[in-house]
Amino acid sequence: MRSMTTFLLFLALLAAAGTVLAQADDRRGMTVHDLVAMERLSDPQPSPDGKTVVFVRRTTDLEANRGRTDLWRISVDGGEPVQLTSHQASDSSPRWLPSGDEILFLSSRSGSSQVWRLALSGGEARPVTDLPLPVANLVVSPRGDRILFSAEVFPDCDGLQCTADRLAEEAEDKVSGRLYERLFVRHWDTWKDGRRSHLFSLSLSDDGAKPVDLSGSLDADVPSKPFGGAEEMTFSPDGAEVVFTARVAGAEEPWSTNFDLYRVPADGSGEPVNLTTANLAWDTHPVFSPDGRQLAYTAMERPGFEADRLRLVLQPWPTGEARVLTQEWDRSVRDFLFSADGKTLFVTAQDVGQVSLFAIDVARGAVTRLLNDGTVRSPSLAGDRLVFGRDTLTSPVQLYSMLPGESPVALTTINGERLAELDLGAAEQFSFAGWNDAKVHAYVVKPAGFDAEKKYPIAFLVHGGPQGSFGNSFHYRWNPQTYTGAGYAAVMVDFHGSTGYGQAFTDSITDDWGDKPLVDLQKGLAAALQRYPWLDGDRTCALGASYGGFMMNWIAGNWPDRFRCLVNHDGLFDHRMMYYTTEELWFPEWEHRGPYYAAAERHEAHNPVDHVEKWKTPMLVIHGALDYRVPETQGLATFTALQRRGVPSQLLFFPDENHWVLQPGNSILWHDTVLDWLERWIDAPWEGGAE
Repeated sequence: MRSMTTFLLFLALLAAAGTVLAQADDRRGMTVHDLVAMERLSDPQPSPDGKTVVFVRRTTDLEANRGRTDLWRISVDGGEPVQLTSHQASDSSPRWLPSGDEILFLSSRSGSSQVWRLALSGGEARPVTDLPLPVANLVVSPRGDRILFSAEVFPDCDGLQCTADRLAEEAEDKVSGRLYERLFVRHWDTWKDGRRSHLFSLSLSDDGAKPVDLSGSLDADVPSKPFGGAEEMTFSPDGAEVVFTARVAGAEEPWSTNFDLYRVPADGSGEPVNLTTANLAWDTHPVFSPDGRQLAYTAMERPGFEADRLRLVLQPWPTGEARVLTQEWDRSVRDFLFSADGKTLFVTAQDVGQVSLFAIDVARGAVTRLLNDGTVRSPSLAGDRLVFGRDTLTSPVQLYSMLPGESPVALTTINGERLAELDLGAAEQFSFAGWNDAKVHAYVVKPAGFDAEKKYPIAFLVHGGPQGSFGNSFHYRWNPQTYTGAGYAAVMVDFHGSTGYGQAFTDSITDDWGDKPLVDLQKGLAAALQRYPWLDGDRTCALGASYGGFMMNWIAGNWPDRFRCLVNHDGLFDHRMMYYTTEELWFPEWEHRGPYYAAAERHEAHNPVDHVEKWKTPMLVIHGALDYRVPETQGLATFTALQRRGVPSQLLFFPDENHWVLQPGNSILWHDTVLDWLERWIDAPWEGGAE
């Protein structure tokens, strides 16, 4: 009887194995349509009792050509997630009230972004604010009696209605010209119209209370633009004060990185006071210890350098001498939070191609790595557990919980059915001797349906920044799986200047854009070809955006015989005109040792425009009209040079995109056009023909 049972079990296992193999054989490579359809999880917020996590879940509405966000909740022990909101408008930024019975959140369901309230026991959401302007960046006080938010206002206006009325009047005005007296005139993707983002406080205990402008006396945006958010502001544990980040630089704003921390009474009864006047570099991300006796924040040391190392600083509260906790740790701090007892800081930081999770002893500064695989996002505390998002090169973000020192446990399996249909290319990190024989790291991602006996063409991806990294994460604009799904292998080199390998490695690209990184790319590709015999070095195209786009132009003139084709998205063509038309001047001034008029020889040292006469590699040029970081004339000039020299080329132009491509329809067009370009040239080498 036992032998018959064993035999039947064997047959069952054999059948199951056959089903799994059949399913594996039916899997296919990922396409841009799969990428766009992936649901995205963000902003996990544990309840005050640590038992429940509320998070944001984004789906793509292709018909409306946008993403839509709803709020969901899940037990910290896992299980099926429960949808909390399903309005056709976007709901975001869930924040618990201290009772744990309700959340506040932002929603545009009333026609503009306002604060809403939702009871977790059920029922419809109710409005908390009905203000004349949209609001953003919601923060709830520890007592739940007050909130912070930001709004775009004219600084000379008294109250929000004044700004709303002026905007309505300007919309009816037949005169559209604006007169400027200082920079910025435009920033990232927006022309300046005189408004500033101000920080407001609103009492929830008084039904008739009006918002109080906490930053109105400062000539600054709170939070900072274009990417600052709620992490730049916080309440003190007793709720009586607010600490926020601001840069008050006047006419020097476009070339200053001197952000400071300010403290102000939460009710607006006093003026903001600068806490970090001694540091002329970046101070940001204030976080209080649970007992309120210490304020932690991150700070850079070098003014004018946006990629300097962010160190953790501890400031006794309300007064005392600050100390740098991570001075000896050669990593740049991203997110961080205190443990419940205040003795540990949990920190994320880039680390050799990962974004890892660390624990730092507050007393001694000793660092312990807790998690090293993938990219850890938005850690928070749920009782004695850490809750966070994590993604990899083969998985979008899922939520996890973890006891410090133990292995993480997945809370969600969203996108599981989609991923089961896909054969995602396996990723492997390797290292090689790069410029000056220094150790450099890279990733290779295998094609879908990988067969070691075959030879595969290569998509050689070059990251932007230049202080950046193509690490172990699931990217929605530059995802190697969209290339591996089309039959390419992806190779990505973290050249000199990349982040996560120590500050000296990051610093090494300054004033050297075209030397060390190019050598690393050359040696990295050669090392990959030697290490992986299934890579076809004769069928290779290179692609990059921003600094990666600059590198495409630099390769065109300084490595012109290597690639079948190039793809240049928002790349730099001429450093002189780039300097005089970009907005954040601190960046080119740091990278090239001063303003162009004072350091022209440094700006010109690695200028692609000086090598156009050697261009012959077919190039696809992509640019967005709303890109004010690398203005559209850089892309137009690149395409003009290619066309005039007779080099096969195309220009894909987006009149409604900025430095990134964000709309789902445009993302599909972007990927389809890029893959068509690669397919056109990967088997048809261009022999030249330029005049």
